[in-house]
Amino acid sequence: QVQFVESGGDLVLPGGSLRLSCVASGGALGMHYMNWYRQAPGKQREFVATIDWTGTTTSHADSVKGRFTISRDNAKNTVYLQMNSLRPEDTAVYYCNIPGRTSWGQGTQVTVSS
Repeated sequence: QVQFVESGGDLVLPGGSLRLSCVASGGALGMHYMNWYRQAPGKQREFVATIDWTGTTTSHADSVKGRFTISRDNAKNTVYLQMNSLRPEDTAVYYCNIPGRTSWGQGTQVTVSS
């Protein structure tokens, strides 16, 4: 079964940028939609963005719209999340996954703080 490994998280100042990566191992991304999610301390995991298998159709949560951009490179089995104008409320562990799948990777920690 394909597994996902997230990376790119870091401590960043408010207003800064990060690019997260999600690499599929043990299989290809194939024709799956892919989502990014995040979970802040003490809160439920929430949807951040989705992308279709061609990479041409995307949707983002209202809280990140205009600041975050999801993309993918199927040749590299990788999904990206470009995050700009980061805010302290974006602090969370970020995960990628196929919609509806219940097994999760380790995620990558993003901390936005001065």
